[in-house]
Amino acid sequence: MTKFLTNIARRGWVSDMCQGRNFSLSNAHSLHKTVLHDFHVANEGKMVEFAGYSMPVQYGKVGIATSHKQVRTQCGLFDVSHMLQSKLHGKDRIKFIEGLIVGDIEGLANNTGTLSLFTNEKGGIIDDLICSKTDQDYLYVVSNAGCKEKDLQHLREHLASFKAGGGDVELEIIDDHGLVAVQGPAMANILQPLVEGDLSQLYFMTTQEMNVAGIPCRVTRCGYTGEDGVEISVPNDKAVELCETLVGAGVHLAGLGARDSLRLEAGLCLYGNDIDDDTTPIEAGLAWTIGKRRRQTADFLGAEIILKQLKEKPKRRRVGLVCSGPPPRAHCPVLDADGSQVGEVTSGCPAPSLGKNVAMAYVPAALAKAGTELFVQVRKKSIPAKVSKMPFVTCHYHTKK
Repeated sequence: MTKFLTNIARRGWVSDMCQGRNFSLSNAHSLHKTVLHDFHVANEGKMVEFAGYSMPVQYGKVGIATSHKQVRTQCGLFDVSHMLQSKLHGKDRIKFIEGLIVGDIEGLANNTGTLSLFTNEKGGIIDDLICSKTDQDYLYVVSNAGCKEKDLQHLREHLASFKAGGGDVELEIIDDHGLVAVQGPAMANILQPLVEGDLSQLYFMTTQEMNVAGIPCRVTRCGYTGEDGVEISVPNDKAVELCETLVGAGVHLAGLGARDSLRLEAGLCLYGNDIDDDTTPIEAGLAWTIGKRRRQTADFLGAEIILKQLKEKPKRRRVGLVCSGPPPRAHCPVLDADGSQVGEVTSGCPAPSLGKNVAMAYVPAALAKAGTELFVQVRKKSIPAKVSKMPFVTCHYHTKK
């Protein structure tokens, strides 16, 4: 295994196809393992370090580009059990979470969710997350593995002060469930015979408890690929059984390599690369996550800075770039027509769906208009790049007509 990973790293495969993904060739014995670790190894998963976990970057001889296309045209299965799943209980749970995130949770219908952001006092993004309002008197929250300890410290610090002020809220960490993402246009046809209930009525960003292959699960229609899909929270002792059933039904195993190129084509941010503690939602093009009511109440961390920037416009913006030649990598300089550095790539890779290379970068607002001609410095060469609208590909979320 180590020899294989070393060889592909030497060929530039990991660095070119997985650039910006925080993958590294590490000693798996020192890493956390998800409940599906042995399942991955048994299925020839090529294990790498990601966010402190041993995770599959791909499987067997199936290349990242091939796996990517399988998800775009068929259906893929991703292990996302390393993500932090939690619940917030108590009558003041919505008031508590709204003090920390920008989304309008109070305004959600039961069993629906939204992408939102933990922010800090400077208006920066601590993490992105999905918060769902269930009909069972709790909020279901999923946030990033790489930010797990930071998120928990943030939540617990504010929880202590909130409760000291008389607030009624409790945090429950869900550590007895894994999480798998089933993504692609064939998802509904494959999954429907295995579930109780009509998947056609489970719309994008809605969530429901249902049996999947006879296993009690929580199914949320969402994902990180731009395709129709679900994330399934499954009891740890049933996770392998569920995945074996899904693979037997025709779902392809997919790893971190395909997951990242898919999300980049879909224009979705990777925390730590495209957004971070020093990036505001407005700079990142995520103003849409700030609920209309929340803009009025302005009662989340960093609201004054964020809302002022929303009104006055930011000095820099996240943009998409399309280019040919060698693929741009994170930290590659972005240059203007005069050769002066005006920004930096945050994520970049070949886009298998397009046959071109795509990237995200931050540039001055004056250069953020689609069609603007720029350059990216890759391996000491200036490669022509054009600012592009995102997503780079058409997304296919299952929404109400």
